[in-house]
Amino acid sequence: MSFSNPSTDRLLVTGASGHLGRSVLAHLLDTLRIDPARLIAVTRDPAKLAGLSPRGVEVRRGDFEDPPSLASAFAGASRLLLISTDTLDRPGARLAQHRSAIAAAKAAGVKHIVYTSMPDPADSPIPFAPDHRQTEETLAASGLGWTVLRNAWYFENLAMSLPGVLATGKWVTSAGDGRIANLSRDDCARAAASALASSSAASTVYDITGPAALTTAEIAATVSDVLGRPIELVHVSDEALVAGMVAAGLPEPMARIWASFDTATRFGKFAKVTGDVEKLTGKRPQAFRDFLAENKSLFLPAPAVGAKA
Repeated sequence: MSFSNPSTDRLLVTGASGHLGRSVLAHLLDTLRIDPARLIAVTRDPAKLAGLSPRGVEVRRGDFEDPPSLASAFAGASRLLLISTDTLDRPGARLAQHRSAIAAAKAAGVKHIVYTSMPDPADSPIPFAPDHRQTEETLAASGLGWTVLRNAWYFENLAMSLPGVLATGKWVTSAGDGRIANLSRDDCARAAASALASSSAASTVYDITGPAALTTAEIAATVSDVLGRPIELVHVSDEALVAGMVAAGLPEPMARIWASFDTATRFGKFAKVTGDVEKLTGKRPQAFRDFLAENKSLFLPAPAVGAKA
């Protein structure tokens, strides 16, 4: 992977105040040692990135819901990282946001867009997969150079469910024996920073995966071994999984999205393992066991109120 030499070319990160955006900027500054004067961080609320300005990074306001704001936000950038938005509550809204950003980038003279997509977005059971598929199609038709990063699910996503699993000792799943090649958010950020800073003008798809694809049983066994808590897998149907989440208080539309992740895993949609992270960054992604050992507090249930340490 080749990188740009110090130049006047400017690199822009959208969604810069989010978890992924902040991590990308950290890698651009501290791992790749990009001149801060070349970096533009775009966010809806610049106050959230006040700490970047003293380092020499230009922070700008840009809101995908306010397309006119993007003209000034994107001005002067040569390469742009389009971090997919999290607008899932309004059907079609996220795709419209992405298309507005791509159009604004082209009008502003951006030459290359790096986009964070999802694994295998074509013919996917996940309800929001069409947003990613159609964004990829919009990029391909834009006339711009592009890099699509099909990011596997983060290890960190397990923090939304594992504390409950560890508290009850039961993992209810419809994933069957399907495999998933998760990786850390930080490895996704390193890959995105490397793709953004690259001097390559080629239009390319990278499958950003972890180093191994694990079944839910293998993930549970690793968690039990590292965290010292027994876990029993409870295999159910997709509909039973949805019903259980709804009974626990999750709104049905969100329950169906969460259940679709297990469906996609069972169908093999997350099983691909590639060397693309290492190809982009020169470093293998972290293994799940190592990540878990370093981040135990992220997954252990919070102690009960009043409980002694």
